[in-house]
Amino acid sequence: MDYRRLWHPGGTYFFTINLQQRKNNDLLVRHIDLLRNSVASVRKHHPFKIHGWVVLPDHMHCIIELPEGDENFAIRWQLIKLMFSKGIPRDEYRSSVQVKRSERGIWQRRYWEHLIRDQQDFNAHMDYIHINPLKHGLVQRVSDWPYSTFHRYVTQGIYPLNWAGGKEDTLQYQD
Repeated sequence: MDYRRLWHPGGTYFFTINLQQRKNNDLLVRHIDLLRNSVASVRKHHPFKIHGWVVLPDHMHCIIELPEGDENFAIRWQLIKLMFSKGIPRDEYRSSVQVKRSERGIWQRRYWEHLIRDQQDFNAHMDYIHINPLKHGLVQRVSDWPYSTFHRYVTQGIYPLNWAGGKEDTLQYQD
């Protein structure tokens, strides 16, 4: 497979980051403070702007913007995963290969990234992030999920509190 990442200095990217063991795993929400602290710590040394983020029990989605001239999102994810992993007990399943390499069995090795192309692309991915807890059946209303930037955007008047991802209203994104 010829796998290539699209590197764009100062780019805005959508990411999906998954735990290795996804079934019946609530590790991310159980250790939400550790995850938040890991992200905040990495941002101090490798800044990035958070446009949108949702943390679900076994995966997370976000849109981040890198500083002008910086294209290295990979170091940010490496460090966030590392800091989070160091902060939790070593009780996860690990394959013989992971044991041999002294690796943790927490995160999937790869992640999905997508370079945001324009405002319509940005809006669609923001909606995808915020509808995700509802899509996975974790809540009855998007506003009920606590681990999401949705609440920030409601306060700013971009999403209505009762938004549910349909075409029932127009969102007030700023270009």
